This record gives sequence, C-alpha cells and structure tokens, in this order.
Amino acid sequence: MDTRRLILVIIFTLSSFLLWENWQKYNQPKPAAEVAAAGAPTAAASGDAPRPSAGLQAGSVTAPSVSTAPVTTAETFTVTTDLLEATISAQGGDIVRLELFNYKEKNNQDKNFVLFDAKHQYFAQSGLIGDGLPTHRSTFRRVAGPNFLADGADTLQVRLEADGPNGDKITKILTFHRDSYLIDVTWEVTNAGEQPIAPHAYFQIQRDGETPEGESRMVMTFTGPAVYTEEHKYQKLKFADIADNSAKFAKTADSGWVAMVQHYFVAALVPPEKTAREFYARKLDGANIYQAGLIVPMAEIAPGATATTSVELFAGPQEQAALKQVAPGLPLVVDYGWLTVIAAPIFWALQFIHGIVGNWGWAIVVLTVIIKAIFFPLSAASYKSMAKMRVLTPRLTQLKERYGDDKQRLNQEMMKLYQTEKVNPLGGCLPILIQIPVFIALYWVLLGAVEMRGAPWILWIQDLAAPDPYFILPVIMMVSMFIQTKLNPTPPDPIQAKVMMAMPLIFGVMFFWFPSGLVLYWVVNNILSIAQQWQITRMIDAGGKAANDAKA
Repeated sequence: MDTRRLILVIIFTLSSFLLWENWQKYNQPKPAAEVAAAGAPTAAASGDAPRPSAGLQAGSVTAPSVSTAPVTTAETFTVTTDLLEATISAQGGDIVRLELFNYKEKNNQDKNFVLFDAKHQYFAQSGLIGDGLPTHRSTFRRVAGPNFLADGADTLQVRLEADGPNGDKITKILTFHRDSYLIDVTWEVTNAGEQPIAPHAYFQIQRDGETPEGESRMVMTFTGPAVYTEEHKYQKLKFADIADNSAKFAKTADSGWVAMVQHYFVAALVPPEKTAREFYARKLDGANIYQAGLIVPMAEIAPGATATTSVELFAGPQEQAALKQVAPGLPLVVDYGWLTVIAAPIFWALQFIHGIVGNWGWAIVVLTVIIKAIFFPLSAASYKSMAKMRVLTPRLTQLKERYGDDKQRLNQEMMKLYQTEKVNPLGGCLPILIQIPVFIALYWVLLGAVEMRGAPWILWIQDLAAPDPYFILPVIMMVSMFIQTKLNPTPPDPIQAKVMMAMPLIFGVMFFWFPSGLVLYWVVNNILSIAQQWQITRMIDAGGKAANDAKA
C-alpha cells in the first residue's frame, strides 16, 4: 500500500467515526408511545412507589396503592436562589420546573434554560414506602416560609407536611444553597403509633425518552439514566434497554449515585457514603416516560421517636469542578468514552489556559498550538516523507508507464527506488495514525464541555458550542484543507486524485453544523500544518530538483 492509499484510509477512518456517531443517533429504537408536548403527567406517567428488594427490607414492606392527583390540579409555588428558580408542587413535594439563571435556551437567547419541565415530564420526585405513608402522588401542605434566598443567608429551606397512618407526622424538607445547584431532600418521620416502624425512602428522576431541543444533528450525545458505584464504576442505561428490561447495572451498593444525563446538564441523586441503597430504572406502562432512582432504608423508629433520611440532589450544568465536590465519579457524566484517559488531561490543560487568557476561544487556539508543538517531531517526519514522495512522483509515474503490465516487476522497481532514495512510503502516515486518538479526544472535550456553552470568542462567534452562524469558519477550514491537498504529492491514480480534491468540500459541508469551537480547533490546526508543511516541502523540493533532473 503506497502513501496515498494509506492517507485515504486515514481520512475515511475519521469520516467513518463521524458518520458512525450520526448513525447511532438516527437508528436508536423508537419509543413505544409518544408523550404529549406539554401538560401534567397522567396516572400512568406518575407511577407507583417502587418496591425494595428483600435484601434491603427491614421488615415486610410493600408498595402502596395511592390515589392519583394530577400536577395541574395541585397547588404549586416557586422559590428563588441566586442561581435558580424552582417550582414545587403540593403533589408529592416534587420539583416540577427548574430554571437556571446562568444559562440560556439554545434556540432563544432571551430565555433562561429550563432543566425540569412539564414538556419532557422531567421532575425530581421522592416518597416513602410503607403502609399508608405518603408517596410522590400524595398531597402535602406547605409550612409558611420564605420564597427567596435572603441577602446574607446561605440556605433557603422549604418544609412540606403530610399525614401518615396512626397520626404519624411526615415532613419533606427541601434545602437550597447559595452559589450551588445542590438541593438537600430530607424526610422526617415521627412515629405516633404504638408499634415501631421501619419505612424506606425512595428518590427518583422522571423524564421522557426524547432528545433535548437544540441539539446539533451532526453530533451524537447521550441522553438517559446512569448509575455509578465504587465496584462497578460508571454505567450508562439506554432508554431502549430499560424498556425491554435488558439494561445491566448495579442494583445494590453502599456507595454511588443515580443520575439522568443529557448534553451539558445532569440531575443526580447522591445518598451519604456507606449508606445502603438500591438502584432501579423502569419505563412506565403506555408512555414514553422513564424513572431512575434509588431506595434507602430508614432506621427503625420507636413509638414517639423521630428519624430522618436525606439525599443530595444535584440539578444543573456539568461543570467538572463542581461535580468533583458533589460525589466521587460524578464528573464521569461528562462522557469522553474510551478516550477518557487522554481527554481528561486535555480538558485540564484547556481549563488551565482559560484561567490565564480569560477566553475559551483563545484557550482553544493556545491549546492547539501547544498540541501542535508537542507533535512537531512526528508531524515534521510525516511532512518530510510526503515531500520526498512528492519529489519522487515523476519517477514513480515513469515506472508505472514502463512496467504497468507487469505488477510484480513494478513493485520490485518501486521498492528499489524507495531503498535507493531512503524513502519510507508509510513514513508520512504512521505519525498521523499516532495523533488520531489525541484529535478524537480533543473532539470529545470540545463537544462535551458545558463551559463552551454560550462562551464567546470574537466578533460573530458568540457561542463556541453553537455552529458558526455565518459559516465563515467552515469555509476557512475548506480553503485550508484545499491548500493542504495542493501541498501533498498528486496521486498517480486519477480516481484517487479526484477523491482527494473532493475531501475538503465534503468535510467543510459536514462542519457547517459542528460547534464553532471544534471548527476553530481544526482551522488553527490546519493553518499551522500548512505553514510547517510548506516550509519542509520547499526545502526538500529545492534539494531534490537537481537530483531528479539528473536521474530522470
């Protein structure tokens, strides 16, 4: 295989990687039923409380049968902190809407981003498991309290009460924190009966199976539940696997969390460490709605005694510095796949550079220059090899004209020429192969970092996570790729030559819909490559011209 053929293989490998991402997206199994565009959940959408496994039960505990109370008929109220506004329903004390002040809607920059909403049936729910105990479908009464995080206060607490059997006092407490997307969800149970009780508390995230609005059709990102434990690590659950009960994940543990993941944002439930927990994920009958959650046991409550259990709910952007502080493994929701070992250091470097230059666009430019400098020896070897092949192209063409009918003799003469001129026909491609994992890892870093969302660069680029609105960067990238093609040796095969000339156009059109941060990286990388390749080619062409004339 000559150099040109291997270059084509590399190009088509990268193309196949991008096409595979899109094929995965468009060929996911379709949901069994479509959810309404908006409105409150039905009885099926609300679902019954989960049932703990025998290993987690402290006694005979069964799932309750509770009445249905649609959210639309229940009272709602809002509370506001410095980062978010949460709408809470009297039905279950569920958080049914969550607006994030520091992020804008993808398709409407005048509106704040809404994570939880009725359109996607995306709610944070919780309840108790035990005879007659309230669930996320029970009605609660709000205890009077503030709706706004007061100046100078670090927390805002919301208390909701419900009646249990035998006059038990049940309180659900939501605690919001300043400068944080953490919400403490606490259950407080006072046993007013004459016998001890041992309830369980469950916490779950509910969502439909649809992809969030505003996602680029040219990139593939994961939407769905995920479970993490120290033993089994990070496990993504596809909606289709949950629907047919084939999803594989850890069911019980004393560590870890469960989350609902989408591009740039996550809602995660994190119990205290060393607390027994049971994970579950299910699709509700007759609806394109899924629930992922966990069950934790409460200590046995003696008559007249009170017990509490609490879980942290993180609902917000996938800012890795914040995720690290919440729970071990939570930064893994920023999914780099099998290239995490390469992508994680790249993001750390990008974040470090941003701390110096103060602009994510310029941070991408500087990081590209650094990566290019690191791979300079490999790139130089590649370009030298291609430049030498460019010098030999006329002589290779003569050999093909002379021995075109004798393939064996042609290969022998070509290998002899390579040995005489000390040229490795694969030398221009092997260094590129080594760099491909780094390029793909950087692709995932720029695609998955929420820090790019809404981050401006210069002039017309006001969102590095959005496509270039005027397609200027993709056009520049096409021009740079065309220049690179002209600097490479022209393939002797006319078909290969035509394919190489068409590649800049094909790639450029694909990049029209890619995030501008990714295109910026490719543009800078191409410009640096052109400068390096032009200099090396000029030097070798000058030295090889006389030799070619003498040996032609």
